[in-house]
Amino acid sequence: MRELLIREIHEKDNAAVEQVIRSCLKEYGADHEGTAWCDPDLGRFSKIYQAEGTRYWVAEDACGRIAGGTGIGILPEVEKTCELQKMYLLPEYRGTGTAHRLLETALSFASKYYDFCYLETLENMKEAQRFYEKHGFCRIDEKLGDTGHFDCDVRYRKDLRSFRKEDRESG
Repeated sequence: MRELLIREIHEKDNAAVEQVIRSCLKEYGADHEGTAWCDPDLGRFSKIYQAEGTRYWVAEDACGRIAGGTGIGILPEVEKTCELQKMYLLPEYRGTGTAHRLLETALSFASKYYDFCYLETLENMKEAQRFYEKHGFCRIDEKLGDTGHFDCDVRYRKDLRSFRKEDRESG
């Protein structure tokens, strides 16, 4: 499998990204209220991720197919903290390094605006939890902010200040 292109989302990608997210949510039995399934902004990512300190990236294969994506969004009422949002990848692209590249792109961007990155996931998404832990996210008990995803029962946070330091040392 060839390496996928990681790029910012375009309007033409909105429907494909929504399909990827819905497919992954169904895969994990999360196609219900309290998850991204009922997010009113699904299908509008190219519009909502234009504010300062926000972005959404997609992974695109050589044929133009969207394999997945992730975003950095504002976490209202939580100072200096962003939220890693809507990170999903179709099953056939998992384990290829694509998720790593998406995450690194998002965190590099986020570290320019925020000190911490927060995310929510589901208990049954064990592979995702291992992935986040491998990339320096620490599981926390408390919910931060109001994401609207009341069914997401696992939370993580990463200190981006150390990420900025790693960037400086490698660059």
